[in-house]
Formats: sequence, C-alpha cells, structure tokens
Amino acid sequence: MTTTQDAVTAAERCTPEFRRDPHTVYARLREAVPVCPMRPPHGNETYLITRYEHARAALSDPRLSKDMYGALDAYRRIFGESSVALDDNMLNSDPPKHTRLRRLVSSQFTPRRVEALRPRIEELAGDLLDACPTREPFDLLPAFAFPLPIGVIGELLGVPAEDRPLLQRLSTTVAQSGFGEEAKRAQQEAEEGLHACFTDLVAAKRAHPGEDLLSALVTARDGDGGLTESELVSTAFLLMFAGHKTTAYLIGNAVHHLLSRPAQLRALREDPELIRATVEELVRFEGSVESATFRYATEDVEYGGTLIPKGSLVQIALSSANRDPRKFDAPDEFDVTRPGNARDAHVGFGHGIHYCLGAPLARLEMQVALTSLFDRFPRMAPADPAGGPRWMQVPFPAFRGLAELPVVLDPSG
Repeated sequence: MTTTQDAVTAAERCTPEFRRDPHTVYARLREAVPVCPMRPPHGNETYLITRYEHARAALSDPRLSKDMYGALDAYRRIFGESSVALDDNMLNSDPPKHTRLRRLVSSQFTPRRVEALRPRIEELAGDLLDACPTREPFDLLPAFAFPLPIGVIGELLGVPAEDRPLLQRLSTTVAQSGFGEEAKRAQQEAEEGLHACFTDLVAAKRAHPGEDLLSALVTARDGDGGLTESELVSTAFLLMFAGHKTTAYLIGNAVHHLLSRPAQLRALREDPELIRATVEELVRFEGSVESATFRYATEDVEYGGTLIPKGSLVQIALSSANRDPRKFDAPDEFDVTRPGNARDAHVGFGHGIHYCLGAPLARLEMQVALTSLFDRFPRMAPADPAGGPRWMQVPFPAFRGLAELPVVLDPSG
C-alpha cells in the first residue's frame, strides 16, 4: 500500500531541495512505490514510473499514447491552444502518423550527414573558446554550453544567425513555464512568437530553398506525401528546441561532474579513446532529460502490480531508471570505464519508436565539446568549488541542468 511518506507530489519534485538531489528520492520510490501516484496541480490522475524494467517497457508500450491533444481534452485545457500548434510533430503522435513523420525526418537526418558536421562543430567550439576569458571566473553555460548546440542545430536547419538568440529566449520561456496565470501568459506569448518565427522560416525556405535540413523537409516526399504546413512548422520547432536545450544542459552536467571527479577526468585525458564511453556514462549518470514527456493510458495498464486506470497520465523518470541497482552495478558511482554492456543499456535517449532521433548529433556534440575544453584547458577548475552546484529550478521536472557553471579555464595563468 502506498503511504503518504512513500508518495511524492508533482509540486515536491520542483522544490529546491528535490532539485538539488532528486536521486535520493527516486531511490526511495524505486523500493517503496515504483509506480507512484502523484497529485499534480492540474488535477489529472498521474503515475510516475521509476524502475528500469518498468520504464523500458512503458517507453515502448502502445497502450500509452503520445497523442495527448488528440485524445485528452484535459491536456489541451491545461497547456492551452497555443501549445497545440507547436506539437503537431512526431514526438506527440502515435502510429501511423508517427511512422510517417519520423520516416520523412529521419531520411534527412542520417548518421552520415551528422558525422559530416564534425569539422564544423570543432570550428564552432574553437571560436567560442577563443572568446572566453582564460584567467577570470565566468559562467560556461551562456559562453559555451548553450551557443554551441544552438549554433549547430541552427546551421543544420538553416536558421539565420540573427534569429537564433530570439528563438533561444522564447524556448527558455516555454521550458520554464508553470501553472500560474502570469506564467501561462508568458508561455502563450512565447509559443505564439515561436510559431510565427517558424512559419516565416518555412515560407522563406519554400521560396528560396537552400542546402539545409529545413529546405529538405519542405520538399521531402514519400508514398504518403509530404509534411503538411502545420507539421513542417511544428517539426522545425521540435528539432530546434530539442536540438539545443537538452545538449546544452548535458554539456554543463558533464563538465561539472568531470571537474568534481579528478580521477575520472584524468582517466579520460590519459586515454582519449574513452570519450565515447564517457559520454554514455554521463547520459546515464546525470542526463539532461530527467523525465520523458507525458503519455496517457488508452486502457487500464499494470506495472509492478500497480493498476494505472484508463485516461491517467504517465510520466517515466529516466534519471531514476538509469540509476536502478537492479540493472546497473553501483549505479550512483560515475565511472568512465564502466563496461559497455552495462553502460550502454541506459534509457537517457528513450527507447522504442520514440527513441531520440537526435541522439547521434547529441553524442557528437558532447564528444567535441569535452575534447575541445579539456585538451585546450587541462587545468580548468570550478570557480567556486566550495559553493557546490546550483541546479535549475523548473516547474516540470523534464530537464535536469545547472543554473550556472562558474569556471576558470587557466587558474595557473
């Protein structure tokens, strides 16, 4: 039986105490109530899944729908009409629509095309580091962790450089919006602004196509036709939003944990071939996507002996699943030499048909970012090691990232 002490409310997952250390709470939930009923402020019955076995199954369970707006009136009521226009994409759809949308996008988002970006990503990283102070403390997040991925995805999509700062600001507002009236108004304005920006961008690509991903998507066709105007706008938003937010937070998390563990950083520096293993371990240990986006039960489903009634919302705690001792040995230890068969089993990029399409790009950007930083500045250190990390406060625990990352690149200089 679930007790008040065992359960956790949606609001409690957003407190400063929880944001500082969610892993202790997740560990308790995995043992006491692995499928945990929550009491969210929007009132819809919601269940939080925390164990690896259940999380992996739920991520590919066709009974848990991602078509939140098409089938759940409450979701439309909670998040408003402005969000609907940006969510007509593969992330928020089920087969057969999801199959068609993903096929059209993935045909232009191939591993070969991603790997071909390596020299340009290295160039962008170098330019950003050239502009950073070397002997004075500064915040690495706005100077490097955020502009690198937004530059990469911006160039890949063909977003003009002058438009990227506005898109980043509007995306941040959407990511950090809450349930209060003022927050809802800010979210609505940001979503309307994003929709207008991407509508104009799609029109520009249709009139004057270039050698970029968005131009390719405008003309992409398969046996079922191409993307509709609504799908194009929403897909462009999804790729831009997911293509920079999650990677930026992941870069920050990675630098923090490597600087906090000199032995692990030394192992990586002594064996650069460990960079791929290091990235996978970082995604497992402190991924930037704490919880998968909502699903809802189209029928009664059961996990771990807990019944999730039809119509309930379901949230899958990826951060918790990736530290489940039933799956990973010593899961709370960060180890860049963790065996691959254990390390690579993480669900940090999801699982099933909604597995992150941008995972190869995120991995490549992480490899380049960390290699560029630590090769160029081997003595980089936290600027305030005694203060400890300050984690971002969010109304929805979807993202896990630092609010700031003060460092000194060359403290001995």
